[in-house]
Amino acid sequence: MDPQRLKDAYQKLQLLDELHTHKVKPRPGGALVRPSSEVLEQQMRDLANYTVELKEIILELFLAIAGRPKPPEGGLTA
Repeated sequence: MDPQRLKDAYQKLQLLDELHTHKVKPRPGGALVRPSSEVLEQQMRDLANYTVELKEIILELFLAIAGRPKPPEGGLTA
């Protein structure tokens, strides 16, 4: 496992959550009025972007788990 890569992926996940989850999270009680086509279009774009970013982070997590740690910089390898 590559701990630095895992840490980086976790930080990306936290940033995605902080910046974008509120855009795709369902509102309690639902909408009282039907959204316009422009609003629906923007919501679909937000959800698509969120999904793609989440997929990239999950891929990074898999690669971090499957990877080997990087050797220390400047160190000699045997």
